[in-house]
Amino acid sequence: MELRLASYNVHKCVGMDRRRRPDRILEVLSALSADVVVLQETDRRLGPRPTTLPREQTEAATGMRVLPVATGSQSLGWHGQAILVRSDFKLTGLHRVDLPGIEPRGAILAELATPGGGHFRIGALHLGLLRRSRRLQAQMLAALLNEGPSMPTILMGDFNEWSLTTGLGALGKHFDVHAPGPSFPSSRPFAKLDRVVTGQGARLVQSGVHMTDQSRIASDHLPIWARVAIA
Repeated sequence: MELRLASYNVHKCVGMDRRRRPDRILEVLSALSADVVVLQETDRRLGPRPTTLPREQTEAATGMRVLPVATGSQSLGWHGQAILVRSDFKLTGLHRVDLPGIEPRGAILAELATPGGGHFRIGALHLGLLRRSRRLQAQMLAALLNEGPSMPTILMGDFNEWSLTTGLGALGKHFDVHAPGPSFPSSRPFAKLDRVVTGQGARLVQSGVHMTDQSRIASDHLPIWARVAIA
């Protein structure tokens, strides 16, 4: 079967015009028409990390549900990352991962079952700004995935890596890393910071960058999307 997946760094809902407009983000999310969307920077960084993307409005606008990844009552995500899934997808496993590095970073690994009996793992990532940290984070994630139960696996997110050939270490060695296209900065994108990783029975069919008038102003990143076949 095939899945349509997407990843979007929403930049705390602050657009290129420096205005915080969750409604614009929700319009972009709705237009993605995805089965699963992973988000980065949904929450503020300080204090109790309140979300900038209201849960009820998000679910109403997209027809998707927010997975229970947050550990704080005011947050939508874990380290700012959230996962939206189709309402008929069943959550069968959820793992919050603290990643090594100078900055506080985390990843989410969610195991999902589809109505047709498919089973896959989706990972939401936002890697560090320093390449040394990214290598350590990639090494940890690759080890966790290789040591855990094997199932079709897709990782998506803001990898903060400017190079297409170096920087992701163990992930690039054990999995297939794809860069759908320039996604940053959204107004004039040239950097392929947002990536898709596939492996263990997941195969990339097609991918791209969602560029519209709204997405070019709603955040500093453009969303990426991927069609993935799972065994």
